[in-house]
Amino acid sequence: MAIDFTLAPEHEEIRARVRTFVQETVIPAVKPFEDSEDKALTRNEYLRTIVGLRRRAKEEGLWLPHMPEEWGGMGLGHVELAMVQAEAAKTRLGPWVLNCAAPDEGNMHTLLHWGTDEQKERYLRPLLDGVKMSCFAMTEPEVAGSDPTLIRTNAVQDGDEWVINGHKWFISNARRASFAILIAKTEFDLPEGARGANTAFLVDLPADGWNDVREIETMHGSTGHSEIVITDLRLPDSAVLGGRGNGHRLGQYRLGPARLAHCMRWISQAETALDMMVGRALDRVSHGSPLADKQGVQWMIADSAMELYQCKLMVLHAASKIDKGEDFRTEVSMAKHFVANSLNRIVDRAIQVHGALGYSTDTPLAHMFQHARWARFADGADEIHQMRIAQRTIEAYRATGSTRAATGGLPL
Repeated sequence: MAIDFTLAPEHEEIRARVRTFVQETVIPAVKPFEDSEDKALTRNEYLRTIVGLRRRAKEEGLWLPHMPEEWGGMGLGHVELAMVQAEAAKTRLGPWVLNCAAPDEGNMHTLLHWGTDEQKERYLRPLLDGVKMSCFAMTEPEVAGSDPTLIRTNAVQDGDEWVINGHKWFISNARRASFAILIAKTEFDLPEGARGANTAFLVDLPADGWNDVREIETMHGSTGHSEIVITDLRLPDSAVLGGRGNGHRLGQYRLGPARLAHCMRWISQAETALDMMVGRALDRVSHGSPLADKQGVQWMIADSAMELYQCKLMVLHAASKIDKGEDFRTEVSMAKHFVANSLNRIVDRAIQVHGALGYSTDTPLAHMFQHARWARFADGADEIHQMRIAQRTIEAYRATGSTRAATGGLPL
């Protein structure tokens, strides 16, 4: 079994172009706005700038790396996409400029796979063109977000319409979205915990009955996560996405590759933190020698380098399994858990090596650390992934007398 993550020359050329575009075009263009304290004065200029960057990305053929060529994308597999996402995420706006940022990225995959021809033209096409944005409304405050079988938002048929009532929160991008993919319970006679009880709906926004209550304040302020109260929202039967009762399957189809895409971007952040850690250790002198000469700091650098290496291998292997059409659930769960936790540890060590400077907002580390903490429950909490990994490991042993299939199925 050969495992070779070497990029073909044409893909290496794409990675180099993305790196150059991000480093020489995107970062210099947005830096003046990030440094400015006059937010009101610069907002319109900022919006014009980032829209212009998207136009540049299209012109340079760096648009939609995750989508098929026939839909205007670059047609990259998941292994190649990992390289592109890691380069793009060297700056917060990089994935958005290339139109491969969450939640739109996952919604594009979902619509491409589950949408009717009419739904693709109405909802997918504007996402691909970059003229509309979307959100995915599943999480609810009253029940555990990691268990979609508990969803309380309900949809009841009334003639050829559905009437929906419920409560959603942490719906990323909701205030900027032109439409939502909404998950609601439609089957009420199934056993508790059944996975065929939910259905996905497409909701044009704004809509009567869709009430945006607030933008939830988080550890780093208002960040686009909305609380939504849904009251007697009426939708036609044509709004059903993927068929009645398929909401759970649709959600899992969306979240698998989306989790790995998060990992691709988190690897970039971890690598940035490690670079900053080493740079600081070389430049800062304490007690007669650079920090890089201190064994305690060397251990932090070594641990971070080893973890980052593991992160990259796990993500690449999981991506290769997706590309081959193999079952990737365990590998993606492992990668999501490990990369999120490694990001937390590596950024934390970088802050420690920077001292008070790292705790301040004079470097990006403070914001990166807040984001890293979110990573441990986004798209499934650590403990849920650990539970699933353990269950699949036990299942593998029961089936074959070996856990090999649950540890990547590798030839060693």
